[in-house]
Amino acid sequence: MGIVQLVVSLGAIPAGLSMLFERDGSGIGMSVEVLSGSQFPDFFIPGLFLFFGNGLMNVAGAIFSFKKSKYAESIGLVLGIYLLIWMAVQLYYIGFIHYLQSLFILIGIVEILLIYLSSRQKLRR
Repeated sequence: MGIVQLVVSLGAIPAGLSMLFERDGSGIGMSVEVLSGSQFPDFFIPGLFLFFGNGLMNVAGAIFSFKKSKYAESIGLVLGIYLLIWMAVQLYYIGFIHYLQSLFILIGIVEILLIYLSSRQKLRR
């Protein structure tokens, strides 16, 4: 589970930082025009959610996972759900524009599935 969280953070941290510092989306190869259907005039607020929610929080989740904390599964579940909500909101506002969207939806599902399987395995013991 920690490796999955690190993968998410490795994508989210640089993209989120880019959105924070280059609000026009040029750093991630996008234009603010894709946000025309949303309430956001630029990428700053989405960048905050991406950087902190999917970036730094997944780093923290990975640390909890690698340390085998009793909170790792709960944190992982929240992070998996957050990732799926992030992707759903993104698809709602900007539509499907890149294959990475599908990949991160799959990663969110895998994260939740891993937690389910881990919890189930613990119940059997």
